Amino acid sequence: MAVSEARQRSLQRAPGFGLVGLAICSVQFGSAIADQLFAQIGPSGAVLLRLVSAAVVLTAVWRPRWSGLSRSELRLALVFGFVLAAMNLCFYAGLHRIPLGIAVTIEFVGPLAVAVGSSRRTIDLLWIGLAVAGILALTRGGTAHLSALGIMFALLAGAFWGTYILVNARVGQAFTGGRGLALAMCVAAVIGLPFGIADGGAHLLTARSLLLGSAVGMLSSAIPYSCEVEALRRLDQGVFAVLMSLEPAVAAIAGLIVLNQGLALRAVLGIVLVVLASLGASLGSRRPPLDV
Repeated sequence: MAVSEARQRSLQRAPGFGLVGLAICSVQFGSAIADQLFAQIGPSGAVLLRLVSAAVVLTAVWRPRWSGLSRSELRLALVFGFVLAAMNLCFYAGLHRIPLGIAVTIEFVGPLAVAVGSSRRTIDLLWIGLAVAGILALTRGGTAHLSALGIMFALLAGAFWGTYILVNARVGQAFTGGRGLALAMCVAAVIGLPFGIADGGAHLLTARSLLLGSAVGMLSSAIPYSCEVEALRRLDQGVFAVLMSLEPAVAAIAGLIVLNQGLALRAVLGIVLVVLASLGASLGSRRPPLDV
């Protein structure tokens, strides 16, 4: 228990905006690595390895228990697990068909909807507008030949991403540390099992698949989701959602570095706009951390 308590104290001391930034960088570079697994085990196979490895790590760190949960806590863990599985399966299915930066940009409709729905200040509309302009700059041009199925999966992932933000905030208040996340990740791994086996088969057990899958699990699930659970304890959901506008920018950078997916000048402009939106939301927030 000493390890999990030390980890919890460390997360509690970190600023909310820093946690979101770390989560964004971690998950996008993890997604870029996952893209390299698709040829061998398919997108669902990559999701399965991601969820299983993250579940193992989170369970070892937080040591959650199913016994003693109230009915509402159990229901919340199950719902969160379903959302995690569906979000990842849809996103990787989209990523398999369209570039990383564009997939994340389309997926961002979920967090943006949360930001719009929870806005309480006039200035927030400015940051949302900048984020929208950045998204349009990132996607405008060169998209005529994008896979319609890939776009559909990215949109579905966005819907689940918005739901993830709302449910994650409740999980952070209902469970201490990352215990709720660990329970939900186990549920997500079970849900992803039949899809992953159907897609990857015996290739799931090769050394390369297990190694890269474990890295993806840490970078794309264990680290970012732990950071986000803690960040949502101290940040307003709308501010958190606008901060997530950094995702398309970081995804484009990760795609360039890891996958050699180039950036046009218009994409650079989009990155600048979404960064400005995130900075504006950060500077305008004054919500103190919650007691946990």
